[in-house]
Amino acid sequence: MSQIEEGGFLKIIGFPVNLCYDSPSMDRKRLLQFLLLNALVSACVTGTILFWYDRNLKATSSAPAFAPLPGLEAGGPASRADANPVGDLRIVSVVGADNLGAEVVILRYYGAGQVDLSNWQLKDENGNIFLFPSITLVNGGAVQVHTGAGTNTVVDLYWGLSVPVWKSGETASLYDANGKVIVTYKVP
Repeated sequence: MSQIEEGGFLKIIGFPVNLCYDSPSMDRKRLLQFLLLNALVSACVTGTILFWYDRNLKATSSAPAFAPLPGLEAGGPASRADANPVGDLRIVSVVGADNLGAEVVILRYYGAGQVDLSNWQLKDENGNIFLFPSITLVNGGAVQVHTGAGTNTVVDLYWGLSVPVWKSGETASLYDANGKVIVTYKVP
């Protein structure tokens, strides 16, 4: 196997390897260049991973679409759908544009009470339409609309398409059940 010989050398498979950084044969200028290159590559890789995470994963961890409000009683005044949700419901982000596996539109409700999204539509500029099932958002609630296929939950809805819908620079529009534009969002 390996063994340490005289002079601080380690012999690995018959070749001597010097493990000492203070040896007279070490080139400090070359070591400094190596360390700077290593730091640059590490910074680039870390930056790329953080950018990808922010663009694709961070936005998908949203608040639940429907969570009971403290003190909310069935039939009480706050249990009805808010009569004027305009301005209170926003398209927060379109993540993973032009990538079917990552494409997600995130909607969040900031208003008082709640808003019923039944039969609302999410449209792109090419005429693709997602029709919302029966779902209600409360203050702070969010829902994610995935372009691909999957099983709907209270926080994740699936369009069931086999091709991406969203393109950079395109406008996403949300329409209420009466066909009125509620909010638009330009895809980054």
